[in-house]
Amino acid sequence: MNPSSSSAVSRPLSAYGWDEGWQAEFASHAERGLVPGRVVRVDRGLCDVLTAEGTVRADTEFVVPRDPMKVVCTGDWAAVDAAGDPRYVRALLPRRTAVVRSTSSQRSEGQVLAANVDHAVLAVSLAAELDLGRLERFLALAWESGAQPMVVLTKADLVPDPVTLAHLVSDVETAAPGVQVLTVSSTAGEGLDVLGAVLASGTSVLLGQSGAGKSTLANALLGERAQDVREVRDSDGKGRHTTTTRDLLPLPSGGVLIDTPGVRGVGLWDAGEGVAQAFSEIEALAEECRFHDCAHQAEPGCAVLAAIEDGTLPERRLDSYRKLLRENQRLAARTDERLRAELRRTFKQRQALGRHMMERKRGPMRKP
Repeated sequence: MNPSSSSAVSRPLSAYGWDEGWQAEFASHAERGLVPGRVVRVDRGLCDVLTAEGTVRADTEFVVPRDPMKVVCTGDWAAVDAAGDPRYVRALLPRRTAVVRSTSSQRSEGQVLAANVDHAVLAVSLAAELDLGRLERFLALAWESGAQPMVVLTKADLVPDPVTLAHLVSDVETAAPGVQVLTVSSTAGEGLDVLGAVLASGTSVLLGQSGAGKSTLANALLGERAQDVREVRDSDGKGRHTTTTRDLLPLPSGGVLIDTPGVRGVGLWDAGEGVAQAFSEIEALAEECRFHDCAHQAEPGCAVLAAIEDGTLPERRLDSYRKLLRENQRLAARTDERLRAELRRTFKQRQALGRHMMERKRGPMRKP
């Protein structure tokens, strides 16, 4: 691709994130006469790809891998034979980031929810009781993706008491260290300007449960009714999956947004680093423990347990941290026999340590 043609390609695609890095990755495909494009929607083996000449409908037949992690996903950059009939996606460029969860199957497979994302916007509704454990799970997912997480508390107009709202925000900030927390009201317009400014550069993805207000928020940011919206159920406050596909949409202030269907099950997938970042304060405390392999159960000199004792670390946070670590380890152990053996050995060691600590607390047994 000569300089003049490459600049012609970059102009219409730059608003969708095309840059010199992607151009360099695409060079070998350009030599084959293919054109670059970004996948804006995937539907049953077909996808809509935005190219410099417009959006084309392309078949993904030639990029159907055995690995489900490599299937075409919204946000991917693709090499397309846009002049063909039918048109095909011939290859995908290597992903910079990917939001991945484990599937509900027993085969330990990952599912990519969005690709090449810069901001992971976690929508949490203030119309329902806060589930901080679920939020921490989403945060681990977001951190693991390589994107920058952000928590958006939607439907703020339903919490008119400023004191109550401040307490809710404080609870979320405690559960999301190092993450920006923003309250918004799509109906009143509160917080939308700040959120729009954050999302004006790069690619963002909206994640959250059904009923969290993602589609309403997307419409408010887009300035149009791009996504269908329904009321949540009165019985349980849950939504009705009004968004059924993952669509990549350009924002009027810049940047692009991927709206996703609401997810109720968020299984972690190889998210060890994501869990560590989501619980960064616990990881920092663990560095101060007497033993480098401290399990934070009953070991002497445990800085994590000391923080719980003095009230600087909520016990709920440690419980959630342990739960997500165990889940992530179990998932990894399904396909790794050596790790399974290591987990069994660690479990036995901790059992023995627990018995030893209980015996020390009881003291020596007196003979009758």
